[in-house]
Amino acid sequence: KQMQSAKGRMKVTVVGTGQVGMACVVSILSQELCDEMVLVDVAADKVKGEVMDLQHGAMFLRNASVSGGSDYSLSAGSSIVVITAGARQRVGESRLDLCQRNAQIFQSIVPQVVKYSPNCIIVVISNPVDVMTYVAWKLSGFDSSRVFGTGTALDTSRLRHMVGSKLGIGASEIDAFVLGEHGDSSVPVWSSATVAGVPILEFAKQIGATEFEKELPTIHAQVVESAMDIIKLKGYTNWGIGMTCAGLVRSLSRNENAIHPVCTLIKD
Repeated sequence: KQMQSAKGRMKVTVVGTGQVGMACVVSILSQELCDEMVLVDVAADKVKGEVMDLQHGAMFLRNASVSGGSDYSLSAGSSIVVITAGARQRVGESRLDLCQRNAQIFQSIVPQVVKYSPNCIIVVISNPVDVMTYVAWKLSGFDSSRVFGTGTALDTSRLRHMVGSKLGIGASEIDAFVLGEHGDSSVPVWSSATVAGVPILEFAKQIGATEFEKELPTIHAQVVESAMDIIKLKGYTNWGIGMTCAGLVRSLSRNENAIHPVCTLIKD
């Protein structure tokens, strides 16, 4: 059964209209994953401008409505609430260094989300995402199954892209996961990686990529370093995580029973 609001429509709220938030919004809208999109941000003029800009493309959005503002009441009855708000990661700053600043920001966000959408699922994107997902869960009082973060979903997509580039295979044809904590301490699970059901190292040998196994540590290092590389080049990362977010929203809204490497509470 697909998720719907009380009015029978899929309503998604994105909290935070920075580069990441807007990438999530555009990715969700372009894939036609919701009937209502609500943007919430403390920067009233910014969110107003973003809403107007999106509304001017209404003829390309099918029947999806776009609204927004600084008042969380606009998000009432959302099926999914995506939290992207938070301080931006600086060059040379680890994700964990962001923890204290963003935890304080979440104290003003999560209670409002819960107040107006008590039955929603919360998807956390703000970094450090593993820690912030825990913070959001504690503040929400929700069952842990209703609060999770993007985890290593983006890391996994980066890995599949880089492996695909090495082997000349589309990223969507590679079944490989990065697990653990998002970022520096993530772990690529090479032992279960396959291409069309064939173990990845065996596949590499079959196509003559004899040096591929030696490149595995370098590939993972590139996955870990890629966010900072992008930040150095353009100041922030947004499109990759935006598409990652849309993938999660699609699986939730359409009940695809898909597998995503997210972060959530693990009980012993």
